[in-house]
Order: sequence, then C-alpha cells, then structure tokens
Amino acid sequence: MILRIFLFFSLALACPGHTQKIILSHVEPGNWWVGMKHHQVQVLLHGPQIANYTPSVQGLNVLGISKTENPNYLFITVETQDKNAGTYPIILSDNKKKEVARFEFKLEERIYQSANREGFSSKDVIYLLMPDRFANLLPGQDTYPGMTEPGNRDLPGGRHGGDIQGIIEHLSYIKELGATTIWTTPLLEDNEPTYSYHGYAQSDLYKVDPRYGTNSWFKEMVLEAHRQGLKVIKDEVPNHWSSKHWMMNDLPTKTWIHEFPTFTRSSYRTSTQMDPYASESDVRASEDAWFDTSMPDMNQSNPLLLNYLIQNTLWWIEFACLDGLRVDTYSYNDKKAIAKWTQSIMEEYPNLNIVGEIWLHNQAQISYWQKDSPIGALESYNSGLPSVMDFTLHDAITQAFSETKQGWDQGMVRIYENFVNDFLYKNPNNLLVFMENHDTKRFNEIYPNLADYKLALTLLSTTRGIPQIYYGSEIGMKGSKEVGDADIRRDFPGGWPTDKQTAFYANDDKRRYGLEGRTPEQEAYFQFTKKLLNWRKNQVVIHEGKLVQYVPENNVYVYFRIQESENGLQSSKRLMVVLNNSLDEQKINLDRFEESLDVSQLKSVPIRKEILSDLPLDFSQKTLTIPGKTAWIIEL
Repeated sequence: MILRIFLFFSLALACPGHTQKIILSHVEPGNWWVGMKHHQVQVLLHGPQIANYTPSVQGLNVLGISKTENPNYLFITVETQDKNAGTYPIILSDNKKKEVARFEFKLEERIYQSANREGFSSKDVIYLLMPDRFANLLPGQDTYPGMTEPGNRDLPGGRHGGDIQGIIEHLSYIKELGATTIWTTPLLEDNEPTYSYHGYAQSDLYKVDPRYGTNSWFKEMVLEAHRQGLKVIKDEVPNHWSSKHWMMNDLPTKTWIHEFPTFTRSSYRTSTQMDPYASESDVRASEDAWFDTSMPDMNQSNPLLLNYLIQNTLWWIEFACLDGLRVDTYSYNDKKAIAKWTQSIMEEYPNLNIVGEIWLHNQAQISYWQKDSPIGALESYNSGLPSVMDFTLHDAITQAFSETKQGWDQGMVRIYENFVNDFLYKNPNNLLVFMENHDTKRFNEIYPNLADYKLALTLLSTTRGIPQIYYGSEIGMKGSKEVGDADIRRDFPGGWPTDKQTAFYANDDKRRYGLEGRTPEQEAYFQFTKKLLNWRKNQVVIHEGKLVQYVPENNVYVYFRIQESENGLQSSKRLMVVLNNSLDEQKINLDRFEESLDVSQLKSVPIRKEILSDLPLDFSQKTLTIPGKTAWIIEL
C-alpha cells in the first residue's frame, strides 16, 4: 500500500540552541514515483516564515527554489530522473546551517505498465453517480470532526451520507446492469458550510472528504472495480477551488486567484473564448470571474499554480490507478493553460481518455475544444483534449421524443441533424453521448414513460460515441430541475439502512429479509437497461463500425452500423436500428435501405431476430411494420 503524508501534517523540531520551533504545515506532493516522464517535481512547502530558511534534499538535485511575496511558502523543484525508490529527506536549515525541520519525501515504485493504461472508449458505458446520494454504508461518519456541514438527510441540499464503502458494496449492481465504467462526482474534501455534498468546491486537493472515507478507501474502490471488470473516472476541477481551501487564508502569491474590486460572478458566456470579435472585458468576465460565491477562480497563468494543478492530477492518476478523467467547466479555464495541463497528462499517459464538460449548444463551438479540431485549427489552437460532451445531442433528446409528429425540424429530425454536423469534429466516435446528468433535467421527469426511455437508451447505446447514463435512470427515477438541484439528485432507494425498499435488488432477492426489492415499474426499467447494455458489451460493430443514417420519415429514424471485413468487399457485421417516435405503427419500405442491407445474406436467411423483443422479422417482404413508440435493433 502506498503511504501518503496528507495535508495538515506538521513537523516541529527544536534546534540546538534555539527555543523556536519550525512547523511544516503542508508538503504537496508528499511523494512521487520513479520512472515518470514528469520527473522534475515541484514540491510546495508551507509553514510560518519558512522562506527565511535554506532548503536542501538529500539524494536529489535541487533544480530551483522559488520564493514569493508570502514568506510562508517555498517551492522546491527536484530532479527524480534515474533515481531509485526510497526516502529523500527535505531539510530546512538556518543561516548557521543547522537543521530546523525535515520532511521524509518518498519516491515510490510504479505499478506495472502504469504509463500504458487504457482509458475508457466507445467500447464502454459510463455510469455517473453522486457519492453522497448513492449508498450510505457507514452512517457514523456522516458528521465528522473538522467538517463544517453535518449530515442531515432531511435537508434536500444537505449531506445525506453516501460514502465510498457504499459504492464498493454495490459495484456488483453496476456490473450486473451492464455498465463498464464508473464516473463519480468529486470525492475530495469540500468543507463549505452548506451545500457541500456536490463536491465541486474542493478545499483540499490531496485529500478525500472524510465523510466519504479516506484516500486509501478511494484507491481500494478503484482496485475492487478493476477486479470486477469496471473502470473508474475521476472528476477533475482545475478551474476553481473552494473559498474554504486552506490556501485561501494564506495565498502563496497575490496572483494565485483572479480577483476583482468587488465579487464578480462569471458571465458563463464561454463562447467568448473563440469569438474573433470578442472584447477583452467580455473574455475576462467569462474566463476570470468566479463560478460562484464559494468558488474562487484559479489564475492558471501563474506558472507555480499551473504546475501544482498538473502534478496534483498526475498524482491522483498514479496513486489511485485511475482509468480516465472528466473535467468540470473545461471551457471556463484559461485556454492556453488548460491546453498545457491536458497535454501534460496525455504525455504521461498517452492511452488515457479525458472528457471535458463543454456546455455549449453549437457543434462548432463544442468541436473547438476537442484535440486536433478543424475549428480550433483556424486560429492555431489545440487543447489536446481527446473527448468532449455532446450537449447538442442532449438538447435534441430533451425535445424530440415529445414531438410525435415530424416537422421539418422536429421529432427525429432533431436527432438526424445533430449527426449531420459531425463533420465539424475530428473524432465523433470519442464524444460522450447522454440524455441527462447531475446538472440537467431528469429524462424520466420529462418523459415519464418506459417507451420513451427505451427509444432514448437504444439511441445512446447504438449510435457513435461513448454512452453515459445517470444513476437511477435505470429504475425510472424522476426529479424536477425546477424544484431544485437536490430533486434531480435524489437518494438511490435502498442505499440507507433505514430505507424500507431497495432498488439494488429484485424483489425476489430481498423480500425474504423483510425488505421490499424493486417495484414492477423499476424492474421493467432495470431489465430493459440490463439486457441492452450487456448485449452492447460484445458488439464491435457498435464500438468501431461506421454509421450510416437515413433522413427520418413519418418520425421514424433508421440508421445502420457497419463493420467491413478485412478485404472490404463485404461487411463482416451489420446492424439496423429503427426508432419509431410516432404514436402510430409505421410501414418501412426496405427498398430504400438496399445499399446498407446485405441483400444476398437476407435472401438466404430472411428471418432475423430483433434484439430487444426477440421478435422474428421477415426481410423477404418489401416492408416491415413497427409499432408506435418502439425501438428495434436488428442483427443482419
């Protein structure tokens, strides 16, 4: 087990002939690893007046010492290349060269093939959960010494007590469902006095919030997920910190955060980042202003801070054996700095995947932020970010399924037109596709029926990109954004010891213990999701095949996924997907799709089974008739 010296570690040594004690309050990072490409490590030291002392490191070359206007900080850059694992003491000495403080900095061995770890991809389905609202296995730590906000499940926006052990306990549920990757909203310490459960105002970047558990528990969660064949994505927040971060009371430099004469909230108008006509004041209002009153904006143009952020992310990937990152509010960052941050991570882990939250409603503006974007290239900008979130598809999904009559730009045409614009992306297959997340309206609140859920999930599971589902959708969970964020982040039923009913288990599995399992409605949602996602796992044609789509007719959207054989003369695998968003049954003329159908195969074997319903379909006829509000997946 890798040992970590956490923040608030203090070291006090009395020097011979001196009565004053020198205290190192923080050392970040407290360890590193041998064999890293990022081998020049910037170590932050924090303590009273420590800039008055001379640092040295036994066994490591000191490449640079940076002091700021705040004498409570020292930044020491050490060279770790070609060094062996071991302890390399950092020593502070006074002007008489007497040792006044010491910290045992460690170099650790890396896990085998650490640099070559594979990230998430279109092979995967991501399950997004909020730890505070998922499962509470250890109620005793809901209220924790030193943490300002106590546990209070009766308060909708309060801490409800979900924890890391609760996630570990239910990894088998996520695996059974058919998801392959877990993305949790931030688990690091958020010590805001209220509304701290979401974790996006982090008060300590090297420490898991103790109400969730410990750093070691987080690592164990990742390792247990790996044992069960699941990957884990960490939610990163480089744009802003918490107003209660320990540095906010003692900033390393005056330029560590962006500050205005009075509090200035971000305009959230991140389209200014690529606007060729944008005024400097508008750019600053979006990029430099605070995301919220509790979230100071970090000044990433400060090289000490930027290097701190890069190293912190590398540290967590290496320490916790992570499989990927999701980056919050990516387009709010200093765009040059976040590109350097991203490229530094990808240089260390070239096969990792990172998805950025680009909450914009225009494909060109979203594309701008993806690696090697043809849009970004127009101004020689390249973020290096492999994946972005397909918010325009999300926008289309929230409207299309309520439009049961097809108009020129309504109904399934919205979905079709979204993919028409894929020419704007460098890599459409590495987009994250979703119907909802922790910040949006709940899909099942917008569409409170199973038929629409089946249409939407079938679309996400069979189109290009990486599907992401949100915890509870698979059991029909609802929640109103208008009521408030807490309502779209409800507790998962059965995650708390006092719950009378659980959705983690079928009714037959739990009722013998006196606890009701999933309701019939929850079971219907769950079984459909389970069947579809587990089927998808082995469908290389979906993971890698090309997409061929047809203009919707009568609110019926038809597309194919095709994987060509090695000689390219015929397909090795073909799928036909039919989504009927009309309330009425519709006839599909098969002649229209002849170029995508393997006609010779269909002549020899005309009866094909539909995957979701197991119904046989006869392709010897000229037409197929699909019921209203129905999704079909047909293996050809």
